[in-house]
Amino acid sequence: MCIAAWIWQAHPVHQLLLLLNRDEFHSRPTKAVGWWGEGSKKILGGRDVLGGGTWMGCTKDGRLAFLTNVLEPDAMPGARTRGDLPLRYLQSNKSPLEVATEVAEEADEYNGFNLILADLTTNIMVYVSNRPKGQPATIQLVSPGLHVLSNARLDSPWQKAIRLGKNFGELLMKHGDEEVEVKNIVETLMTDTTKADKDRLPNTGCDPSWEYGLSSIFIEVQTDQGLYGTRSTAVLSVNYDGEASLYEKYLESGIWKDHTVTYQIE
Repeated sequence: MCIAAWIWQAHPVHQLLLLLNRDEFHSRPTKAVGWWGEGSKKILGGRDVLGGGTWMGCTKDGRLAFLTNVLEPDAMPGARTRGDLPLRYLQSNKSPLEVATEVAEEADEYNGFNLILADLTTNIMVYVSNRPKGQPATIQLVSPGLHVLSNARLDSPWQKAIRLGKNFGELLMKHGDEEVEVKNIVETLMTDTTKADKDRLPNTGCDPSWEYGLSSIFIEVQTDQGLYGTRSTAVLSVNYDGEASLYEKYLESGIWKDHTVTYQIE
């Protein structure tokens, strides 16, 4: 399902500071964050081996895309893989708004998604979603500030989104003008297993026990198909001088590992 929180053009040190938990079945084959692709369009991100796409990726020319799924009861059979949506933007030379418009025209070919497309060189960030069903796709410029995206529309007041946004804001305020240490963010904010109050679960049409299991920031749920939950946490830090760092804590063969990749936006 995934959850992301970020501060955008509203911090004295970080042009962007993005936190993202990726939730998936533990058995689904995945490659950890690294560089992949060809030529000038190499992508830094994790990779879903099964679908071939990614849930988050960035490039040296300042492109960033990330994705969350919409929580809904019925998946559309034969739908196109949502992991290709970030790739479409990352591998192109088009602006976020141009790609968002293309995606919106094909939105009914995908199960529910929330997609963020950003150009860190022009300071443009765009949100695209194909839900609610039966309505035209949403295209919205993302304003400077702190935002949270879970499994409903951008900044929807789900309890875990409110909790993450509040805790993230308090942590940033505590650090003031200082650069935030990313490992501290991960351990303080993104490993939170606090569940929502059952009377405040979102009404998505899904089984309430499934909604409850997914209601924490860090997820671990046993299902008939195996263990489902948080497989990795990524923190992307981009300073105003273009210095970028992508930290990932990830699960591999039952062991938590971590690494950091740094690059300069050109």
